[in-house]
Amino acid sequence: MSIPLFLGIDGGGTKCRARLRDADGNLLGEGSGGPSNVRLDPDLVWNSILTACREAVAQAGLRDEVFASTHVGMGAAGAGQASAVERLLSRPHPFASFSIDTDAHTAWLGAFNGGDGAILILGTGSCGYGGVGGQCRYVGGWGFEISDEGSGAALGRELLRRCVWAHDGRIASTPLSDALLAEFRNDLEVLVDWVGTARPGDYARYAPLVFAHADRRDPLAIALVQDSAAGATHIATRLLELGAPALCLFGGLAEPLRPWMPPPVQQTIVPPQADALDGAILLGRSAASRRPT
Repeated sequence: MSIPLFLGIDGGGTKCRARLRDADGNLLGEGSGGPSNVRLDPDLVWNSILTACREAVAQAGLRDEVFASTHVGMGAAGAGQASAVERLLSRPHPFASFSIDTDAHTAWLGAFNGGDGAILILGTGSCGYGGVGGQCRYVGGWGFEISDEGSGAALGRELLRRCVWAHDGRIASTPLSDALLAEFRNDLEVLVDWVGTARPGDYARYAPLVFAHADRRDPLAIALVQDSAAGATHIATRLLELGAPALCLFGGLAEPLRPWMPPPVQQTIVPPQADALDGAILLGRSAASRRPT
């Protein structure tokens, strides 16, 4: 078997995935592990990483000893925080090399094989990221509190805000607002108590409800989806202004929002060449190629 080997890791807040390829790019195995947002406890993150990597290696019929000749690239949630990355890398690891960047960067690497282009992630949060002429740049993605336009969390939060308006009589009630308020027993005190502890994912779980009512031509749902699409479009337009020749969409809201975006943006959207795991492998290969022999 060709050596060295290459492992790509896609790390998120609830799980991580690993993919093992040989030097010729042949798929050898895949695995999964637990939470791996690098802002979490480093020991927990390393346990998740090693669990996923061991499963991938075992699926390939290999033993953990191959880690010593395996170069790892990881795209991780939270990797934009330098202090969190430093804490993670302060722990010893068994690999020949270990490179880490944001999950947006590895998604972009996979989508365009490191070439010019941009990605727009529309999930619980949102983030734009593009690379042109070797220069990479973020647009948006600065957190639920002040950013994340076009995301599920932002959509859910705006739904609740407008349902408060409907409750007060500031806008007309619709079947969507009635359905949402019924979940809180039509009691705004109950809703406010819920908001006090809600996380972005809690808001995002209302996104399917909004799209379902938009399909039924609910006026409130249509307004919410149009606003969400406009937020995503602003990010996409800026990425294109920065020189990206094409755009890839990722995330659970990518396909639902795409038809609501204007044709000039839709016409730039292309399918990704590969996924974030292969982007992470490319990151690992690139780092390995720069290592002194």
